[in-house]
Amino acid sequence: MLEIFLKTLPFFMLIGTGWAAAHSRFFPPEATQWLTKFVFYFALSAMLFRFAATLDVRRLFDPQFCLAYLCGTGAIWVVAMAVARWRQLPLGEAAMEAHTAITGNTGFLGVPMLVVLLGQAAIGPVMMVLTIDLVIFSALLTLLVTASRQGRGAFAALGPLIMGIVGNPMIVSMVAGLAWAAFRLPMPAPAAEFLQLLGAAATPGALFAIGASLAGRSAQRMAPALWISVVKLVLHPLAVGITALMIFDVHPYAAGVMIAAASLPVAGNVYILAQHFGVAVQRVSTAILVSTAASIASVPVVIHWITTR
Repeated sequence: MLEIFLKTLPFFMLIGTGWAAAHSRFFPPEATQWLTKFVFYFALSAMLFRFAATLDVRRLFDPQFCLAYLCGTGAIWVVAMAVARWRQLPLGEAAMEAHTAITGNTGFLGVPMLVVLLGQAAIGPVMMVLTIDLVIFSALLTLLVTASRQGRGAFAALGPLIMGIVGNPMIVSMVAGLAWAAFRLPMPAPAAEFLQLLGAAATPGALFAIGASLAGRSAQRMAPALWISVVKLVLHPLAVGITALMIFDVHPYAAGVMIAAASLPVAGNVYILAQHFGVAVQRVSTAILVSTAASIASVPVVIHWITTR
């Protein structure tokens, strides 16, 4: 257990370094915004493209894996939605809470960390989780929030939804990389070195940006944020573990990667969505702060269980 904690500690130390730099104002908010944009559009996209371009596309898609993740995550989404509606929240706010409770920081934290901790074979499962989160559950959130607004139906969200998917560099880079792999195109040496150099900036840049973004958050609306954090860090990995290992009989290694991805704290892009829709912004912000802090202890426990079972 101590060994796993020490392996994950450098990743969280990078997050802490970003927080300290931003909290001290040595790294101003404008710098955080530009660093995040660099990681999102360039470094992380290069990493995802390079990873995807090396995959065996014929073996990538596993229906059992996708069904297990969809069912486990969907069950937690329903629970979080039901609790929010029981608290008499409007449909849009309830949908945002449910989305927050099931969307982990797979892009900025999961891709770099899980590949290092669990090996190169984790790339495919992590990318499948990331794709399902970005496409299916983000689409569900957009449709529900739009439908909840007076005078607008769900179909009004289709245009922005499609543009959001097409304009997301993580999705575009993964699709482009998979297309490259599917056609078995050769990777020229200069291009491969370029992608490796640029992609190498993704891990430190993303983790530093996560920490820097947390420095500007205040802990308000603590009760719902604590509930969301418990759902995300405990119930979500438990649910996908049950569906993967006990119902759909997913390969143990792939199931472990799925559980690890589900154990990650709330993703920063959920805050961007909350701001865009003007829904539950403070709750989402606090949930990101609380879940990220708590994940310093919870993620090593999950990784330890996965690697020793």
